[in-house]
Amino acid sequence: MRCPLCHVLIALTLLCNALLLYYTWHLQLRPSGHQALSHGLSPGITVIVREFRTFEHGLEELKRSFLHAHPSLPLLVASDTLPYPPLSGIHVLRLNLSPEQPSSAARLDSHIYTRLVALVPDGTTLDPPDLLDRMARALRDAPTGVRIIAAAAGDSLRCLHLNISLQKWTAEYRPAAVGEHCGAVSGAAVLMLRSRDLFDLPFPLARPLQTTMFMQASLRGWGVQVLSGVSFPRTLFPATDHGRWKAEQAERLEEASTMRMLGVRLVRGPDGAEKWFGCSKETPRCFGTVVGETPEYLYEGRWTPPCCLRALRLTTRHVITVLEASGVRYWLEGGSLLGAARHQDIIPWDYDVDLGIYLEDVNLCTELRGAQGGSLVDSEGFVWERAIEGDFFRVQFSQHNHLHVDLWPFYPRDGVMTRDSWTGHPQDVEFPESFLQPLQTLSFIGMSVQAPNRHIELLRMKFGDRAIEEPEYPNPSLLRMRGR
Repeated sequence: MRCPLCHVLIALTLLCNALLLYYTWHLQLRPSGHQALSHGLSPGITVIVREFRTFEHGLEELKRSFLHAHPSLPLLVASDTLPYPPLSGIHVLRLNLSPEQPSSAARLDSHIYTRLVALVPDGTTLDPPDLLDRMARALRDAPTGVRIIAAAAGDSLRCLHLNISLQKWTAEYRPAAVGEHCGAVSGAAVLMLRSRDLFDLPFPLARPLQTTMFMQASLRGWGVQVLSGVSFPRTLFPATDHGRWKAEQAERLEEASTMRMLGVRLVRGPDGAEKWFGCSKETPRCFGTVVGETPEYLYEGRWTPPCCLRALRLTTRHVITVLEASGVRYWLEGGSLLGAARHQDIIPWDYDVDLGIYLEDVNLCTELRGAQGGSLVDSEGFVWERAIEGDFFRVQFSQHNHLHVDLWPFYPRDGVMTRDSWTGHPQDVEFPESFLQPLQTLSFIGMSVQAPNRHIELLRMKFGDRAIEEPEYPNPSLLRMRGR
């Protein structure tokens, strides 16, 4: 009996020694507390290089600079594919796996064992050697809410406020006020944050890296602090004209892909410039067939994408211009009239525009006459057609993008405006012609648009007494606005 017991004791002793060795090694990789900071943090920081181009880069020079200052510094290059030619002596995290690799191979926590990470752009030099330590101390001592430290890589940084509205699919920058935490910075930067924060992001290394990082940080309420008096020397890569051209083309595609992934369709810069990442005349609209008057995005807690609203406004302006030039009497109808009364614009969650027209005026318009026999594409690419759902007309933004304006032909009968076909919508009802005439103008989509003279009474008839004051989604039986 003694021999098996000895074997057990020996095994336990070996296991304890192994655990002790692992614990000691783990502490060396994960320094924590004031003691680690006072003796230099660099071994406790993993440097990640994501922003580089495989076809022209300075990674060898970056490696020499950082490892010369701190030979034990973990250095990780993150790339969609393996760099070619291969990098010597640099650990590569391949983000797009090949089929034979396990899924864990692309997980950051399978490659990073330090408490902090520094995201470093290509061409950066670690000079003086204590720059990373200074950033780490700043992160330790940062005010509550600051989760990212930024230091200039080359030129100085500009502190920006960033507001992300997922409901409106928009990101908006403005210069940060004095004393206000940054939400983002403009200019190339080295970014430092805790590894656990990086791991918690759904898109931790998506490109463009800084833009994506700051947008995800903003949604979490993380502040960014610029480390004053600190600047990493940097050489710009690619260094050739052709390389820079290739890099610009690649970044444009990456940015569009990332914005779609984040659900951002419009970005407003601090100077007011706009960048659009949604649908256009050459692409389909951002949502599919609408069921029960409730577009799919409403179920996701979002409103109409701004690119779709822009397309609706452009289509509406074009249609109104054509109708007025042709002498066709028109007016705002349905939800569009409600939008004019409440917002002076399209309702932020609406997906089309409604105009009423006099049936007897249809033949005055070349485009409407052409649409009666099928469809007509006008000189600006808008598609005029007779709708398949009923006896009315539809003008689409383009042949690819079916955002549209519906034109409803009415005619008077015994003083009442009526139609030959109805859709079954509760607001789709006859109304006195006296509500319509004489036509007035209301502000809508930034222009003066014809509308019923007694539009408030008409809206109450169609939508209820409190429709203007109490907004609601189109079909409350399927989905109600939050808080209602």
